[in-house]
Amino acid sequence: MKRPVETPRKPDPIRKERVIRFQELPPAQVPGAADFLGGLAGLEIVPHLAGHSVAVAYDLHEHSLEELESVLEDKGFHLESSLLNKLVRALIYYSEETEIHNLDAPRRLLKKSQNEAYIHAWEHHSHGDSDDTPSEWREYK
Repeated sequence: MKRPVETPRKPDPIRKERVIRFQELPPAQVPGAADFLGGLAGLEIVPHLAGHSVAVAYDLHEHSLEELESVLEDKGFHLESSLLNKLVRALIYYSEETEIHNLDAPRRLLKKSQNEAYIHAWEHHSHGDSDDTPSEWREYK
């Protein structure tokens, strides 16, 4: 009897929705950035002209906010650089990078790894009567 060939399962998408904010000057950055990002596969873009921003939605398996913003900066777009925006951006970069790293990590059962730790500790433990107290003192009545 032949076994059916298992095809690798495509991972479930991890959808992220972010807002990329631009400086007010130079003008017309939002339409230009929306056009540029529209050429990339796997992105959904909604430009907000009044807010000087572009809303993007993507799968974390394909893109990250850090990648998208660095490509925009390389193309000459000027991102908003307020302190609050920089902090939020850094937090998002870190969380997405950690999530991507954890996607590649093999799954381990916590119980098994804990048991292995106890097994290794027991192997290095001195067995037998390890009490240095003389036997006559232990049996004192």
